[in-house]
Amino acid sequence: MLYQMTDGTVSVGGQVILSHADFVIKGNEKIGLVGKNGAGKTTLLRVLSGGLSLDRDDRRQGPGILSSRELTIGMLTQTRENDLKKTVEELLVEGCPVKDRYAQERFLYEMEYDRMFTGLGFEKEQKKRKLAAFSGGEQTRIALIRLLLMKPDLLLLDEPTNHLDLNALSWLEEYLQHYDKAVVVVSHDRFFLDRVVSVIYEVKNGRLTRYAGNYTAFREQKRQETAQKNKAYQSQQEEIKRLNDLIERFKQKPRKAAFARSRKTILERMEKLERPEPDDAHIFTGEITPIVAPNKWILDAKELQVGYDRCLASFSLRVRSGSRIGIIGDNGAGKTTLLKTIAGFLPALKGTFHLGERTTIGYFDQKAAELSSDKTVLEHFHGLFPVLTEKDLRHTLASYLFRGSDVSKKVSSLSGGEKARLLMAELLESRPNLLLLDEPTNHMDIPAKETLESALQAYKGTILFVSHDRYFIRQVADAILVMDGSQVMYYPFGYDHYLSRKDKGEGENLTALLRAEDQAMLEEFKKVPEKEKGRLREIGTEELYRDWRVRLAREDLAEAEAEVFRLLMESPDPPGLAAAEDRWTACCIAFAEAKGILF
Repeated sequence: MLYQMTDGTVSVGGQVILSHADFVIKGNEKIGLVGKNGAGKTTLLRVLSGGLSLDRDDRRQGPGILSSRELTIGMLTQTRENDLKKTVEELLVEGCPVKDRYAQERFLYEMEYDRMFTGLGFEKEQKKRKLAAFSGGEQTRIALIRLLLMKPDLLLLDEPTNHLDLNALSWLEEYLQHYDKAVVVVSHDRFFLDRVVSVIYEVKNGRLTRYAGNYTAFREQKRQETAQKNKAYQSQQEEIKRLNDLIERFKQKPRKAAFARSRKTILERMEKLERPEPDDAHIFTGEITPIVAPNKWILDAKELQVGYDRCLASFSLRVRSGSRIGIIGDNGAGKTTLLKTIAGFLPALKGTFHLGERTTIGYFDQKAAELSSDKTVLEHFHGLFPVLTEKDLRHTLASYLFRGSDVSKKVSSLSGGEKARLLMAELLESRPNLLLLDEPTNHMDIPAKETLESALQAYKGTILFVSHDRYFIRQVADAILVMDGSQVMYYPFGYDHYLSRKDKGEGENLTALLRAEDQAMLEEFKKVPEKEKGRLREIGTEELYRDWRVRLAREDLAEAEAEVFRLLMESPDPPGLAAAEDRWTACCIAFAEAKGILF
């Protein structure tokens, strides 16, 4: 046990934030804190850092907080005014415990801060700039580097993923995974929590509940816990009704009065269960089926170029009905432009694309927050779906977290996340067979995201979507389209599979990472006429891709061998022989790699 808070109560401004809460850190555990905004997560971090003390409490036995030894504790703080005049290098060197600039420890320290500086997205030369020259987000990243260099026994992080791009996020995740001391982190980035923490504490109603595992494991445990509580509550309500019925039936009958009194005593002594709070997210259990069944191929693009005044991306692609393709890439790579082109809002610069017959499109863009109307949510939704009864309207809206009085809010008064939720409810209720979604989870809180993920998992149509939310991508996508500059690559597996290959250092040489043009060609290969092939199974994409690489490598090798043989037939030492032999060697290596032969 590294740190323990027992029966801790904390008040801020006269309001109780934590009430008789218990919290434990064992060894070098990585702990995530989750809960609604205002639940007390940051308050707990302030207690752990020593910035807040526990309330005096006659009920508590002992000091309330114990630690196994004196701990060094580090927490991200605001940038000080006098720091802005210093260069980044001066600030980082200040934290070095060794002041001799020629000492080996100083050299190793400076190497480490260089690694951190570049790992979190800066150029090495930028450390010569003054802190004032950096944006607020960049200053926060620099403060994070200073904190990590301290290597405290207990590292406290409040939303550390803000202002980080995907590369910096991956770097920080790997760093924290290997950090040999304890970490407590508050984050709304569920993917980050999954990759970093092994314990979750939920902060709710002033209490702390500990769950073993990462965020996904916590959510599964919560669902099971909620289901068990609901079952126990319903069972008890049925028993209460049964006992009341017996009491009413027999209380007026002299020969059964004693029996009725005994039932009443049982009822009075029964410890009543409270109605469980509903899960914040709604989990869809049925299917959301498109009204119109689409063709087998829902999109066929050939040498398509998308952009405005210049080409942002050029590729060919075939999309099979039922696919769920997540589109990822840097800002400006053309992701939104691609969706707008498919939706018909932008013309293609060059090439062609065809939507399958009977394709119906539902389009969500980042302007969802501009949705405006003086109607209430219920009136607005009824105007779109007039055949639904009020009961059905309320049930549908409740599925997208518009519960109770929420349906009486004016559309114009909704937050950005609520408007996005309402638009997604409209799209899914209209049940098109192709959804084009551009950052649908922007402005949404976690329950709303999990509701949408559940709905899209229940949806049986085709989805092409852009998102920076890695957890959302993982939950929804079964294939990835990577837009990297003008190059577009297709990965025919889910996001976890894609990242696992990247994490192994395979980079651009991912086993199943194809140019989009090659994906289109492979889809052509996969069409097997029944009359020719009988009931042969459809070849798996990865196996097919491997065979395709082997065939191409074999053709290159045969061509190189023929060239070497031709030159040797001309003379004993012909010009160009060395270059031909080098090419033949390279082709041998490529063929071996394609076959999976390791040297």
